[in-house]
Amino acid sequence: MYPMAPLIRTALNATARVAPGPAGRWAFHLFVRPLGRARVRPEEQKLFDAARTGHLRIRGKDVVTYAWGDGRRPVLLVHGWSSRASRLTAFAEELLARGYSPVAFDAPGHGDSSGKAGNIVEYREIIRELHARHGDFDAVVAHSFGVLAALFALRDGVRTARFVGLGGVGSFELLLAGFRAGLGLDERVIRCMRDHVERRIAPDEPGIWDSFGADRDPGELGAPVLLFHDEGDDMVPPAQSRLLARAHGDRARLVVTRGLGHRRILSDPAVVAEAVRFLTAPAGKPAGERMAAG
Repeated sequence: MYPMAPLIRTALNATARVAPGPAGRWAFHLFVRPLGRARVRPEEQKLFDAARTGHLRIRGKDVVTYAWGDGRRPVLLVHGWSSRASRLTAFAEELLARGYSPVAFDAPGHGDSSGKAGNIVEYREIIRELHARHGDFDAVVAHSFGVLAALFALRDGVRTARFVGLGGVGSFELLLAGFRAGLGLDERVIRCMRDHVERRIAPDEPGIWDSFGADRDPGELGAPVLLFHDEGDDMVPPAQSRLLARAHGDRARLVVTRGLGHRRILSDPAVVAEAVRFLTAPAGKPAGERMAAG
């Protein structure tokens, strides 16, 4: 996953002991760099050719945005890590057909946006800007890391009537554990990275690191939640969505699928149909967890 991991491990672990600042900066730059840049697939091209594209300037990076419909009943679509907005095409098409106005973006370092890296704070800034442009969202649909990032923004002034999460990351610690294990890093390196984030990335928000977890302050969302997670997801364990379901209590329902993995869940007709029913139906009370065949 990380080229030259043994060399990086040795250098970072040693640097953290003698120069915490540079170690934290270097670790952070590695942590927030996507693993490749996804391209639009043929089946996604028609919808994205028809989008109204726009641009945001976020921390010196050009962020490409997409919008469809007449602007009424906006629904925000948030892609995951090393992905792009077009992966949520199935949801955008169904919502557009029902009179909603999908809104999406490629995060920095992803899709057609500029930069080599992106992070959860930048996701939040983009979502804030789109909220300011389009108003309160009728719904937010997010995948994987996008779930973590969207819920971070939704606890900070962004408003939605409903939330759908697919294969979602709930705990920021899961990402840190994978990064640390992948490179064999000492805990000291993670502490250096935290210090870098709090001093350099968000200096006006003391303790921001502790607020990244999507299960933190769930009451701030105040909206019904529908979660989908495949039991065979090899990227994000289903326990992450169970964590979110527990955090959001009676407002949340979790559907566990079979045979869809981490990515096919985004285009599965049954998943898309159930999510759209939830997003467009009269308000109701979610109920528990159930299994659904893929």
